[in-house]
Amino acid sequence: MANFSKSNVPQFSVEVYQNEYLPEGGREVNGIITVTSTGGGTTGGVPLTGATPSRPPGRAADAAVVIMVDCSGSMDYPPTKMRNARDATAAAIDTLRDGTSFAVVSGTHVAKDVYPGNGRLAVADAQTKAQAKEALRRLGAGGGTAIGTWLRLADRLLGAADVEIRHGILLTDGRNEHEAPEDLRAALDACAGRFTCDARGVGTDWEVKEVTGIASALLGTADIVADPSGLAADFTQMMENVMGKEVADVALRLWTPVGVEIKFVKQVAPTVADLTGRRTEAGPRAGDYPTGSWGNESRDYHVCVQVPEAGIGQEMLAARVSLILPDPAGGTPQTLSQGLVRAVWTDDMVASTSINPQVAHYTGQAELAQVIQQGLDARKSGDFDGATAKLGRAVQLASASGNEDTAKLLSKVVDVVDAATGTVRLKAKVAEADEMTLETRSTKTVRVKK
Repeated sequence: MANFSKSNVPQFSVEVYQNEYLPEGGREVNGIITVTSTGGGTTGGVPLTGATPSRPPGRAADAAVVIMVDCSGSMDYPPTKMRNARDATAAAIDTLRDGTSFAVVSGTHVAKDVYPGNGRLAVADAQTKAQAKEALRRLGAGGGTAIGTWLRLADRLLGAADVEIRHGILLTDGRNEHEAPEDLRAALDACAGRFTCDARGVGTDWEVKEVTGIASALLGTADIVADPSGLAADFTQMMENVMGKEVADVALRLWTPVGVEIKFVKQVAPTVADLTGRRTEAGPRAGDYPTGSWGNESRDYHVCVQVPEAGIGQEMLAARVSLILPDPAGGTPQTLSQGLVRAVWTDDMVASTSINPQVAHYTGQAELAQVIQQGLDARKSGDFDGATAKLGRAVQLASASGNEDTAKLLSKVVDVVDAATGTVRLKAKVAEADEMTLETRSTKTVRVKK
């Protein structure tokens, strides 16, 4: 474990969990990288210490937030949905820390900044919060859904802010029917790396893969709020999390020696997210993988590399993992912490065949997320035997790893005969909200038991 602390950022630490021993001819090296950030963020809106060159100690990070509210025609069915969305946005505004820049966007087939308007951001205080909530009361439902236009407007608003944390919150109740899928993809590509975004689907008429795709591309969270009455509590929690962020744009940098091939880099806790394809080059044999914004929290990453063959008794550095904070002025990035992934060849069969508990656990959690998706897709396509097999495997994995939340969600889609063996029967009738909740939350993981 290596640890570097400077007064101008929260303290980051990196721990590497792995079995470094390989048998003769062995080439695959796995490591679980636990990254922990402490000393940053806020508690209940009260800033903690931690400064940047532009921020004195004791003042929280500058942040800008844009809340995008679906105002398409379907938000009027039932009428309580629009009212709940207004109330939830008001609750989120109340949770803003004074001094935070913010705006509210109404989203239909076009996007409009309804507060403060004219392409500007307001600065949160008692007066602007009251004005924003008054503007919310005038929001009505009507029109279509083109989420890419909402995101592009949010990007323009956030891009004008001289702040460290840029974040969006997006609420939708329907499918993105009024723009082509490639238009949404282009908007996500344009916004990626510029701000993070949490996405929520309310009710059951929206497309899970659209909402989770938005959150994944913009390094945020995705969830379902099946009952609109739960929106206010969810929005409040989301905004509290945003207000707790202290440092943005942290990258996981992987340096590998000559001859080492990177097989994958994944976040595995608190959710599974494949970062392999999001690498940007960072000098000879080094690449950066985005992790987004951090407050007081801990996350786990799974790094898998392939090393050249070597003889018994030899050892090598398989990868060096660093946490990097870019310099906004374009200068030398700051290394926040480092860890090493090693490879040692041995003829000790016990040592070389032992699977590290963290690696085994998260390999199972990644498979759990995958088989849930495969099982639900098979069920939708009418392949009930395939669905039973995949969802049975999911029940088995959830049970073995202690992922009780996912096990409960699975039990609403299948009747569990024997969790240990993964013996299940598909339920004849499944509530749409239960199926969508399982799909939306399928990537949520539990931490390995130490």
